[in-house]
Amino acid sequence: MSETTTAIGQIYQNARIVDGSKWPRLNYKPDPLWPRLPDNTTFEETPGIAVDSREHAYVFHRGENPLMEFAPDGTLRRAWGNRMFVWPHSVKLDPEGNIWAVDGGGHMIVKIDPAGQVRMVLGRKQTPGETEENFNQPTDVGFGPHGDIYVTDGYGNSRVVRYTKEGRFINAWGRKGTGPGEFDMPHSVVVDRTGRVYIGDRENYRIQVFTREGEYITQWDQYGSPWGMCITPDDYLFMCDGHANRVVKLTLDGKLEGTFGVPGKMPGEFGYAHQIAVAPSGNIYIAEIVNWRVQKFIPR
Repeated sequence: MSETTTAIGQIYQNARIVDGSKWPRLNYKPDPLWPRLPDNTTFEETPGIAVDSREHAYVFHRGENPLMEFAPDGTLRRAWGNRMFVWPHSVKLDPEGNIWAVDGGGHMIVKIDPAGQVRMVLGRKQTPGETEENFNQPTDVGFGPHGDIYVTDGYGNSRVVRYTKEGRFINAWGRKGTGPGEFDMPHSVVVDRTGRVYIGDRENYRIQVFTREGEYITQWDQYGSPWGMCITPDDYLFMCDGHANRVVKLTLDGKLEGTFGVPGKMPGEFGYAHQIAVAPSGNIYIAEIVNWRVQKFIPR
């Protein structure tokens, strides 16, 4: 299974690129020396990146040892996860520092504590479905200020599923479509400090905003296709658009702050920018599918 299978490749071919040529430009420079991978070690397709408060970066990729932790200087600290996952898709960190690995091909989300031990599994491995306990190719996970867990169940299903902190089902919403509260590949989810839920509705080229319970509030459909999103402590939303291969910075009321990035393979360019993380320092990390890498960007 791959992001570049025929069906999904057709979606990419038909992408509606939003013109951002007149948007304000954000000023970041790539760090071409990050990370410092050991000899004979590499990523493969790289869909996932998360960064903790110490600026340790957690990379989730589709090769050997799919989970890798890097120190701030890019040194590899540890690597693990062989045979755990079928098709890595995204990775997030919760407020307690637990690692949540979203396995789209395995139809599950795995919670791993900082010591590397599995503490919870949502979904059943290689058992697709659309129930309280089963997903069909989930895409992302997010965490609310009340402890709620939100899963975008996005490739096979078109819904958002909400659980308690203990993993008990609360509710779900969404179906395939273009109307408010409907989705065409819900691909990413973040939650702000007030509990509002932001869903990256990727193939509808919009971010939809909901209450904690899943009631529709509004949508922003002028900024492109949200593949990955994160919210910073100073209340900005960053998204990466893998169709246009750029980063977009927004306020939490949907106002544009700026953008950077173009398609390509050189430092500072992107090939299917898939997930984004912003460190407390302001450094930005982007995981790319096609280029098999994570790039680090430093504010100028």
